[in-house]
Order: sequence, then C-alpha cells, then structure tokens
Amino acid sequence: MFESIAILGRQPKLGIAELECLFGAENIEPFSDNACFIDLHHSEIDFKRLGGSIRLGKVIVELPNDWKAIEKHLLENAPTHADYIEGKLIFGISVFGLQVSPKKIAGTALQLKKAIRQTGKSVRMVPQKESVLGTATVLYNKLTGPNGWELCIVSDGTRTFLIQTTDIQDIDAYAARDQARPMRDAKVGMLPPKLAQIIINLAVTNLDPHLGGIVLDPFCGTGVLLQEASLMNFDIYGTDVEPRMVQYTIDNLNWLDEKFPEAGDYRRIEIGDATNFKWNNPDAIKAVACETYLGRPLSSLPPSDQLSKIMHEVNSLHHKFLQNLATQVKPGTRLCLAIPTWRGKHEFLHLPVVNYVQETGFKKLTLKHAANDELIYHRDNQVVGRELLLIEKS
Repeated sequence: MFESIAILGRQPKLGIAELECLFGAENIEPFSDNACFIDLHHSEIDFKRLGGSIRLGKVIVELPNDWKAIEKHLLENAPTHADYIEGKLIFGISVFGLQVSPKKIAGTALQLKKAIRQTGKSVRMVPQKESVLGTATVLYNKLTGPNGWELCIVSDGTRTFLIQTTDIQDIDAYAARDQARPMRDAKVGMLPPKLAQIIINLAVTNLDPHLGGIVLDPFCGTGVLLQEASLMNFDIYGTDVEPRMVQYTIDNLNWLDEKFPEAGDYRRIEIGDATNFKWNNPDAIKAVACETYLGRPLSSLPPSDQLSKIMHEVNSLHHKFLQNLATQVKPGTRLCLAIPTWRGKHEFLHLPVVNYVQETGFKKLTLKHAANDELIYHRDNQVVGRELLLIEKS
C-alpha cells in the first residue's frame, strides 16, 4: 500500500503530471478523479512546492465502502489514537468520492466527538457544512498541526481509504506573493503562482537546485515564474522583449528578497527578443520554463479568418523562438512552455508548431499518467487557455 496520497486541484491531470515529473511514473498511481497515491513518506515530499495538489495526507488504513462500517471503524479506533495528542484535539472530517450527505458526515463527527470526550480528552469538532472541509477551514483551524486532525475518507467507488491530512495548500502564502507584488499588469495576463510552480516542476525533473544550473524564462513578463523558481532555490535567468516588463521583473524580485529572504541568490534579468536573442552562458541552462506570448486577449471567439490570422502570427513567433533556442541549449535540455490554445466550438485549437517541434530541433515528451492533450490550464469563461508543451532538445 502506498504511504501518501495527494488530493489534486481543479484540473487534476496537471497535478498528476507534476507528481509524475517530480517523483517518477513508477512511484505514483492515480486514484479516483481527484487523488493520486505517492510511494513516499509524506515527510519526503516538499508539499509547498506543488502547485497542482491541494492536500497531502498519510494513508492510515483501507476501509469498507459502506458508510456505516466506516463510522464504526472511526468510533472504535479514533478515541485511542486521540489519547496520543497532548492538549486539546481539534478535528474535522472530509469525504471524497463517496455518496454521503454532509448531514450524515456531521452526525458521524458528532458521535466521534462524544466518544473521544468520554475518554477524558478535551476535543473540539469543526462544524460540517459540506462533504469536504474548505482549505481555509483546515488552515485556520490548524488541522494539520500537532493538535489537529483532518480525517479524509477517499474513495474511487471500489476501494476506500482513511487518510490523515499532513499538509494543506497555504492560500495566504499564495496571496502574499501574488496580489501583494508591487508590479502587476493585467493587460499582459497574470500567471497564477500555482500554475507557475507546475510549469517549473514539469521542466526541472531530476534537476537538483543545489548542484547549480539555471532555469531560463525567455518571456519573463512581470517575473511570476522566476519568482517561484527562486523560491525553489533555482538559479534564474529571465529575458523579455519589453523593457517595461524587465523592470517590473527586477522590481518584483527585489520585493521578493525583502519578503522571502530564503529565496535563491543568483539571477540575471535582461531585455531580449526570444526569437533572436543570444543568452549568456547557455551551457549553464539546464531547463527552460515559461509562459510564452499568448496572443491578444479575447473575450469571445473571433470569426475563423481573424482567428486564423492570430494563430498564424503567434505560431510564427513560437517557431522562430524554438529555432533560436535550439542553437544554444545542450541536447537533453528539458522545456515546459505554457503556450496558447483557443477554445473552439467543439474542441481546443492548437498551434501548428505543437505537431512539428522536431523541425525546430526538439522532440515531444510523453507522460505515462497524463496525455499531452490533457495538459491544458483553462477556466470556463476563457477563450484563450494555456497548453503545457513538454519537449526536450534533440
């Protein structure tokens, strides 16, 4: 049985891809629609680095699929384990994948509270309004701390497991390094820090930040991706064709130094057109991670002739960029590029360059647990999404 399990975010295939790239396909196993087993102890997983997982937990025991049997197990076993907690215990229950009402879950939690209290233990139950406790509820009630329990019941409809949450996504930390950044620009798009983490983790697999090597972002914009790479202790190198964006990146990274002094030390930020720029010391570049040019913002899908023109222009830029980069990086250098994809009437429309990257000097990589066409970050109201293109220098 696997030791740990990750509860995945809104687009679980991105989280699965991230886990596969970091820990290896052989060490993970997707489970249900929104979870993934990891064959590592939770203490070996740097959870704060993961952008595609909301929770991390340790697997306690396999349970029956019947809620009455699950309730019986909790009432018989949890009070004994609660005795090992020093001081007052705070707990809550979350259920993933089982058809059980919040009212029934709350009833079980109340019975469990009474059973624990009968042992003489001081205990508080977090109120149950939904089947899954919100991230903020788990975070602010310190349910992953020494005096907290979030007990998760996770099922795929066939097998069911009891999980204790060990880590929860720190929504305050994300907000602190997103909205609080001094320089932002909605016109050029705002890369979410979580997505930036996923892009980096897909690009830097097996790359140890302590052994040197640079992560390059040739379209650095306001520096979100460089910021997240720096927080992972990677050396960073960013360029952008717009001088204003380069200055925004510099200002934001200076702010990062003040707020997060543990961030990496080395950085190089320059003005440069990715289609013809010559990067300094390219032999030191070990991975390329970026959000490229997504084209002009669209509130609705334009007529086909206009869309074809937009796609042609954006595709030409990407083709020239990859050709330029291929002459400078070493074979085996890995890239994860967030490139544009447009939501058509029936399917996403892809840049042609996706299908002929080999002509630019690269080869497409494939993952075991997530198909390439599943690696798309999008929201329901967006016309332009981000496709994560995973390639390697031939």
